[in-house]
Amino acid sequence: RTYDIEISIPSMNGYKEVSSVSNARDYQARRGNMRVRRADRSIQFMHTLNGSGLATSRVLPALVEQNQLKDGSIVVPEVLRKYLGGIEVISK
Repeated sequence: RTYDIEISIPSMNGYKEVSSVSNARDYQARRGNMRVRRADRSIQFMHTLNGSGLATSRVLPALVEQNQLKDGSIVVPEVLRKYLGGIEVISK
């Protein structure tokens, strides 16, 4: 089972994938012989997860496009401000 995370990029006229997460269940564990001992002492193959990082080449343009003002400045989304020292607007 795979979940793709997509973001709207207006200049590309649609949504683009920026990350993907998969539950491979025990498929990869069987191939790698990775097992876990449960509380009842039984041994089973573990389930594995795969996840990619974020495609910053898509995330950053989307953030700029969706938060840019007419004068060219960019409003920093509130949840990101703490990572930019509290900056609310990026301008020249």
